[in-house]
Amino acid sequence: MTDWDYLVQLFRKSKRWVAFTGAGISAESGIPTYRGSGEASLWSKYDPDKYARIDSFLDDPTYYWSFFRDERYPQLTSAPPNPAHHTLAHWESLGTLVCVITQNIDGLHRMAGSKDVIELHGNTQRIYCMDCQAQYTAEEAYQRLQVMMPPDCEKCGGRIRPDVVFFGEMLPEGALERAYKEAGDCDLMLSIGSSLVVYPAADIPYQAQRSGAALVIINRDPTPLDVIAEAVIHDPAGEVLPKLSGTLGMET
Repeated sequence: MTDWDYLVQLFRKSKRWVAFTGAGISAESGIPTYRGSGEASLWSKYDPDKYARIDSFLDDPTYYWSFFRDERYPQLTSAPPNPAHHTLAHWESLGTLVCVITQNIDGLHRMAGSKDVIELHGNTQRIYCMDCQAQYTAEEAYQRLQVMMPPDCEKCGGRIRPDVVFFGEMLPEGALERAYKEAGDCDLMLSIGSSLVVYPAADIPYQAQRSGAALVIINRDPTPLDVIAEAVIHDPAGEVLPKLSGTLGMET
């Protein structure tokens, strides 16, 4: 556990902060992690090759949409942003936090008020038709699921899909390019709730550290980058960030 006073000084001497977030920050809102330990992790219940791979979705989208109906949508409607999300949004409003780079697809950062969110893996709240590009909300897709499985596009009858990156797909080029740029330009990179093992996303905090930024990691479990981080915290981000904000005189 990093000394608190040292952590505060890191933030005080830094002027351009960037946050990088993973499943752990959303877990504090009640959304299960994918690879976390124990039976609560999603991949302990669902085979990712069936439910999260693009080839499987194109072959039989029923697997994904049954997961969306029974698990994902209920989570989206019951899990609010937590104090960590709100603190990051507040720091952005003050101009100190430049942006949030997230691996998460739940949209909680935007719900909390963050404006500049780089979504590396997309957003499951957005649905679109693969044929005519018609846009739908998660709620509209859920309602469509009540009458058909898998759901189709009401406008053209084509296949609809979530605006997320399935296994086997490339990350959005524009989002990844900008994430690397912001990582290279910041002087403090705050990695929250990421195991830092999923690449290329996990390379982004490393890029910041290579470029001279102070790397601060807040995560329940150790990560491969702990050894090069300026500070490592194993406490919940929902407790650490508001406390840090208050100590810095940046409370809401």
